[in-house]
Amino acid sequence: MNFYPQSVLKLIEEFSKLPGVGSKTAQRLAFHILNIDMEQAEKLASAIVEAKKNIRYCSVCGNLSDSDLCPICKNDARDSNLICVVQEPRDVIAMEKTREFKGLYHVLHGAISPLGGVGPDDIRLKELLSRINSETKEIIIATNPNVEGEATAMYIARLLKPLGVRVTRIAHGVPVGGDLEYADEVTLTKALEGRREI
Repeated sequence: MNFYPQSVLKLIEEFSKLPGVGSKTAQRLAFHILNIDMEQAEKLASAIVEAKKNIRYCSVCGNLSDSDLCPICKNDARDSNLICVVQEPRDVIAMEKTREFKGLYHVLHGAISPLGGVGPDDIRLKELLSRINSETKEIIIATNPNVEGEATAMYIARLLKPLGVRVTRIAHGVPVGGDLEYADEVTLTKALEGRREI
């Protein structure tokens, strides 16, 4: 039995399509929208439409941008001979929040996943290869520490080794502030493998 008007059902259905949003959260979001004033609802709708119309991918690195080049690729102060390879645009933001990396990025828009039907041709590997030249000092692979991310990192490393460019992988292991008793075996193994002298 349906208790909601059709337009409310449609709103709940659309919210439930968002990642991480279940039916209860979709319902709460829908009722929140219904309770805000019309001006706020129009601002939200306008922001969504504007983002969809104006945001595209940087022609060089594949990051989100509102012009042909993203602000990072436009920045002449960045080290263009150092490229950090990430899976998604949100990973660029995570790296930038550290304020430690001063090079450029390359966004793959995915990871190799044979079970998911994603092969090397389905991510931006050709574009990465075209960016590497004799000036390139290092490629830092910062894909996620899961099966797909590791497979992608290994594939990229094997692809780039013949080019003579230095290929590194970000460290993995126990996070700062974490307790060993809560770390899983894979995390502890990676922490042991990546140990360094103090």
